[in-house]
Amino acid sequence: MSKPKILLATNNRAKVREYDRLLKGIPYRIVSLEDVNISEQVEETGASFEENATLKAKRYAELSGLTTIADDSGLEVDALGGEPGVRSARYAGEGVSDKERIDFLLKKIVDVPWEKRQAKFRCVIAIAYPDGKVQTCHGQCNGILTFAPLGENGFGYDPIFYLPDLHKTMAELSMSEKNDVSHRGKATEEARKMLQR
Repeated sequence: MSKPKILLATNNRAKVREYDRLLKGIPYRIVSLEDVNISEQVEETGASFEENATLKAKRYAELSGLTTIADDSGLEVDALGGEPGVRSARYAGEGVSDKERIDFLLKKIVDVPWEKRQAKFRCVIAIAYPDGKVQTCHGQCNGILTFAPLGENGFGYDPIFYLPDLHKTMAELSMSEKNDVSHRGKATEEARKMLQR
């Protein structure tokens, strides 16, 4: 008997593979928006990660008739009053590279000393069911922002997010090390337990 489908609100193949690993053991087969022929883009107009994840999950569950997983995540920098937050991907403008995004952020905190460079990565995963019910899962990872990028792995702000307990940036971790400590890893662990029920 084949497993029922669960929709992951993305067309990003790397993200599908990451979730396949993170949600190992759930009684579903993960499919992408492309797999179910959905091309509509849901605008992230929410004021919080939770609102954005919920908006996407509910809309795509409506369109597909499938249980749907959507996430929203980003970086919150204490010295910037929680910015970039929900604007993490668009903080330096539309269509910029990860390197440009990092350079933009580092310029904003160039005069902030090491002991005041605390930041956190936050992730919220929303699971929307075809009956309209929504559950959310939260993950958070605390760190300190470096003065320059370090490491080749990961994406986004990973090369400047230093984990004091591990003495490495997020971009210096292997994929399995990252999944153990990351905000997304923690949120998906919660989601995995929900979906196994």
